[in-house]
Amino acid sequence: MATRTDAPTRREQILKEAARLFAERGFHGVGVDEIGAAVGISGPGLYRHFAGKDAMLAELLVGISGQLLTGAKRRLAEADGGGAGAVLDSLIEGHIDFALDDRPLITLHDRELDRLRDTDRKMVRQLQRQYVELWVGVVREVYPGLGEPAARSAVHSVFGLLNSTPHLGRAGSLPGRGATAELLHRMARGAFAAAVD
Repeated sequence: MATRTDAPTRREQILKEAARLFAERGFHGVGVDEIGAAVGISGPGLYRHFAGKDAMLAELLVGISGQLLTGAKRRLAEADGGGAGAVLDSLIEGHIDFALDDRPLITLHDRELDRLRDTDRKMVRQLQRQYVELWVGVVREVYPGLGEPAARSAVHSVFGLLNSTPHLGRAGSLPGRGATAELLHRMARGAFAAAVD
C-alpha cells in the first residue's frame, strides 16, 4: 500500500513471514518455531511481540482490512476536485497495489478468516463493508445510471477480479508488475462499464 523508505520493524517482519507461511501451508501447518526461524529469532521469542499465532492472524486480517479502508479514504480526500473518474482510478490503483504486493494476505483471508475469534471476524467484516460502501458511492458518481444493488455487485465482482492475483502464478512468472497492473486496471474499468449496459 503506502511506500515506506524505512526498514520494517521486527513486528512487521514477523507478520510478513507469518502471512507467507500461513498462505503456503495453512494456519495449522505452521508452528511458532518456523515463523521465528524465518525472521532469525527463537519461536518463544515471538511471544515478546505476539500472544500467539491467533494474535498474528488477527492482526494480519484486521490490519489489512483497516489499511485498505484508510488508504481508500485518503485517496478520496486527496482527489480534491479531480472528478469521480479520477477517484475511481485511484481506488483501483490502490487495490491493485494491495493485490500485487500482499498476495499471501488474500490467500490467508480466503482460507483462514473463519479461524478468527468472533470479535475479530466481525471487525474485519465491518471494515470491509465500509470499504465496499466507499467504492459504491464513487462508482455511482462515475456511472449515475447504475443502481445501488448493481453498483455493489459490480464492486464485489471487481474485487474478485483483482483479488485473483494469488492464482496468476508465482510473482516472478507474471508479465511484469507494470503490465499486470495496467491489465488489471483496464479489466476493472471494463467490468464497471459493462455493469451499466
